[in-house]
Amino acid sequence: MDMDKSAPLKATRRDTLKAGAAVLAGAVSGGMVAARSADAQTKPAAASAVAAGTTLPVSLKINGRSESLSLDPRTTLLDALRDHLHLTGTKKGCDHGQCGACTVIVEGRRINSCLTLAVMHDGESVQTIEGLGTPEKLDPMQSAFVEHDAFQCGYCTPGQICSATAVLEEIRDGIPSHVSKDLEKIEFSDTEVRERMSGNICRCAAYPNIVAAIRDVQQGDKA
Repeated sequence: MDMDKSAPLKATRRDTLKAGAAVLAGAVSGGMVAARSADAQTKPAAASAVAAGTTLPVSLKINGRSESLSLDPRTTLLDALRDHLHLTGTKKGCDHGQCGACTVIVEGRRINSCLTLAVMHDGESVQTIEGLGTPEKLDPMQSAFVEHDAFQCGYCTPGQICSATAVLEEIRDGIPSHVSKDLEKIEFSDTEVRERMSGNICRCAAYPNIVAAIRDVQQGDKA
């Protein structure tokens, strides 16, 4: 059938939108296929390693003692401590880096052990609550927590104590926080302590006692 070339083209707004949607869908689909293909080509080794259950050697110095482990590369430092080294003092709370119960000290800095992989700390020194003191000879921070009744259920306490120990070191080293007034001279204050300890949650709300315990240790060190 011959078309009348002189007849005007009648395309509605709906027809235009349908045509545009079809083109966009085709482009997105093609892009996703290409991305999946590229990803599969760039990560074949990692995928096959995980699928095959490959482990990697990891050497850690835990509380002054050298430990050699063979770990799945996806193992967090928290799980390595608890499940492989049986150091259960470090607690698994939220497992999302929001509560601070898993705080340990790595190379002098406090970190959430649930947010980092053990293989990332190969050759590094890790201090856990077990390395701070013993029941027979408590660390000053542990003694202060007992003296000031700075815990109730105790689940968050190992992380609180590790964090508090590192907080005093941060202040001594002149590392500022968001509430530091003079960045060149960091001074101890309850406000500094509360800000720096804000990542450690205590569901029992023993915060005033925790601050008092940290203040007591700081004054003892100063004396």
